[in-house]
Amino acid sequence: MSAASCRLDWETEGHSWPYRQHSQFVTSGRLTWHLQFHGPADAPLILLLHGTGASGHSWQRLVPLLAERYRLMIPDLPGHGFTTARGRTDLSLDGMAMTLRALLDQLGLVPDTVIGHSAGGPIAIVLSGMLDPPPRRVVGINGAYLPIRGNRIFSPLAKALFANPLSAAAFALLTRATPLAGNLLASTGSRIDRESADIYRRLMRMPGHVQGALGMMAAWDLGALDDRMRKLDMPLILIAARDDPMVPDSNSRHAATLAPRAQLILTEHGGHLLHESEPAQVCGWIEQTMAGPDTKAEARP
Repeated sequence: MSAASCRLDWETEGHSWPYRQHSQFVTSGRLTWHLQFHGPADAPLILLLHGTGASGHSWQRLVPLLAERYRLMIPDLPGHGFTTARGRTDLSLDGMAMTLRALLDQLGLVPDTVIGHSAGGPIAIVLSGMLDPPPRRVVGINGAYLPIRGNRIFSPLAKALFANPLSAAAFALLTRATPLAGNLLASTGSRIDRESADIYRRLMRMPGHVQGALGMMAAWDLGALDDRMRKLDMPLILIAARDDPMVPDSNSRHAATLAPRAQLILTEHGGHLLHESEPAQVCGWIEQTMAGPDTKAEARP
């Protein structure tokens, strides 16, 4: 199977992509990025970073709630969705942050706020430490700030699977022929609409996207993240659902003990895809944090 056939094709898989008219493709360094921009060009810029195995589509329910007052920049991360990747270096925590910094520099953009979901949370923290000027705040939604359980087993397995492109092809084939994709979505503990679920299924059926997710997991190293959070010189707003079965809220509680200006927001329900299952609630918390650098937000039931 050729590399081209492994990747998502914009004219086929992208024909009904959410907010397709806002999409653009930008080459930066050795990567070609799929980006969407929403909202007024002169409004404060929010950079939204999805998690492992997702794509920029995961923010689609927040777009109409935020785009009236803010400029939104929503990329597919390297190796995910319609953005390319060259190898494991681009898929590591530092690698993703560095390629995002290069992209922002090329576009001449300075984010006011960086928001990350799941693995996008650590990327947002590392990226924010690289930017000059830095963003005014970082927001994490069910952020994955602690090593994956059983990492001594999982990381070598992910590396082995990533090294063999046939593994990604086999996984993609299984999602076409079995209920695997639906089972994985159910394991998030979140209720999302049919359109969003169909997009996740579309992504999981493409070997190139699966290969990118495997590569990201294989290259994931949080060894220096605690120290980076201790040195974070900006508010870190940590939003987490207590019923998230994939990334326990202990991740956000751990980060809250380290970052000097952390704010912790816990909610009882919503699951791992909290921003997709409860977009209005999440938008309310984001807007409270945008109101001022030290605004306190409280969880609502």
